[in-house]
Amino acid sequence: MHEYELQVDPRGAGQGPESELRSLLLWLKEDESLRRAVRGRIRSGVPASAPHGTPMGSPGFDLLQLAVGSGLSAASLLFAVLQWQASRRRPPVVTVRRGPYEITLTGDEAGDADRLRRIVAALENGSGDEDGADGGTA
Repeated sequence: MHEYELQVDPRGAGQGPESELRSLLLWLKEDESLRRAVRGRIRSGVPASAPHGTPMGSPGFDLLQLAVGSGLSAASLLFAVLQWQASRRRPPVVTVRRGPYEITLTGDEAGDADRLRRIVAALENGSGDEDGADGGTA
C-alpha cells in the first residue's frame, strides 16, 4: 500500500476545499480502473493542537488521504486527478503528497509529456527522474 495526501488550494478556483475533495474522492471511486485499488477519507489537515481557523470553531475538512494498492501506479492516480481537474468548470489547484515529496497540479501538466514523466517519477521513485537519481525534485 502507498499513502498519498491531496489538498485543494483554498484560495483558488472551485467550490471550497471540502466540496472539491469530496468530488475528487467520488470521481476516484467511480473510475473502473481505480475503485478496487483506492481507499480514501477526508479529514482536517490542521493539527488538533492548532487554533481553530473558522468562525464556527472547526478547522474544516481540507485533506484527502488515500491508501492505494501496490498494484496501482502513481501514473494511474495522477491521470485520474488530471482528468477530474479537466472536468471542473474552474479547475482547482491540487497538491499531491507522498512521504516527503509534494507535487502541485494546476491542470496544465496534462499537455506536457516530459513534465508528466518527472511528476510520476517523483511520486513513484521519490525523485524527478525515472531511475530515482536527482535528489527528489520534479
